Amino acid sequence: MASNESKKQLIKDNIKSYPDFPKPGVIFRDIFSVLQNPEIFAVLKDLLIYSAKSFAVRPDVVVALDSRGFLFGTLVALDLQIPFVPIRKKGKLPGPKKTAEYSLEYGTDTLEISTDAIEQGSNVLIVDDLLGTGGTLQTACSLVKDVGGNVSGCLVVIELKEFNGRAKIKCPLMSLVQY
Repeated sequence: MASNESKKQLIKDNIKSYPDFPKPGVIFRDIFSVLQNPEIFAVLKDLLIYSAKSFAVRPDVVVALDSRGFLFGTLVALDLQIPFVPIRKKGKLPGPKKTAEYSLEYGTDTLEISTDAIEQGSNVLIVDDLLGTGGTLQTACSLVKDVGGNVSGCLVVIELKEFNGRAKIKCPLMSLVQY
């Protein structure tokens, strides 16, 4: 059986890079290229689940971010047999919700979470596909806390180290692949 490090390298080797997308100077890392290969996707799923189980505090709930995070968070929640809760972009969730605005490179965006989706004091693992500047993940952590959850960890597939988003995250954080 291959080591986790060799599995991570396999994932990294299969993430396609697109220079100058969506604008000049940006290298877009496309996780969908991994999902297009069922064997590689299965390796990624196994790594996500292994990583989720290795946090010091076992989660009671998995929260994932709109929209690629949903692809991974649901897999983890299902394997751990715990609830999945989405954090969505503004206007996508029905019912009572908590809202938070965060800064982007050019402007702002808004995320929302249902106020009744997480029981008070629940340990929450937040899952997403990418950590860049950290603004989205930091906002997700704040929303989870605002509705009574305890963020016990964050798990991302790709971390773009040049943006130092890790510095904004004040809980245990794991990334499978770093650029």
